[in-house]
Amino acid sequence: MGRSTPRGGVERRRSMTSRAHHALVLADGPVDAVADLDWAWPGWSDGIDLVVAADGGARHAAALGRRIDRWVGDGDSIDPAELARLVASGVPVERAPTDKDETDAEMALFAAVGAEPERVTILGALGGDRLDHELGNIWLLAHPALADRQAFLMSARTRIRLARPGRTELAGRVGDLVSLLPFEGDAVGITTEGLRYPLRREGLLSGPSRGLSNVRTAPTATVSIEAGRLLVVETPATL
Repeated sequence: MGRSTPRGGVERRRSMTSRAHHALVLADGPVDAVADLDWAWPGWSDGIDLVVAADGGARHAAALGRRIDRWVGDGDSIDPAELARLVASGVPVERAPTDKDETDAEMALFAAVGAEPERVTILGALGGDRLDHELGNIWLLAHPALADRQAFLMSARTRIRLARPGRTELAGRVGDLVSLLPFEGDAVGITTEGLRYPLRREGLLSGPSRGLSNVRTAPTATVSIEAGRLLVVETPATL
């Protein structure tokens, strides 16, 4: 399968003063080829109109066919020549000290949310050598700034979102694995549709592994929660 380039080429840079629809955050971890992402998660990049790079995550933009709209970070993982090139090309740069309370990925997320997007997708947040960073990135899904937005951490092998009380639609391929993991406590009153092993106003407790490895049986499954939150971890049927 050949590489797909968004709308025929590298995206035009947008103003950070206008509201975004779909923000893409590029963290410093590994990012799969765009063709692999497209194959695993069709439509994942639809509507992207803002790209924020976290430090060394800037290196992923060209391979994805994207232009960076803003760069944030402490500069410890980007080549100085690359950062100078971004500055010279007019990319707004927010340089932070190395000793800070937030990770570069959190800074980039906060910068993206400042444009009030309806949806945020984070690439480069999974895998790599630092499990603590990977877990911290997953926990960013619970960031208060994302409470009213769709947010995804993605690779070609995994897509993660946080389902809150109410109804969440889970669109994807029939046959995808869908795991439901209680997040920061038990989740109760869970009802699912479009999954092989249904739940009917049942609970998932922290600790037991009951919610692992369900299977999507409809193009759009749903999960409804009365109280608590669930990490929804999807694995594509293409693997």
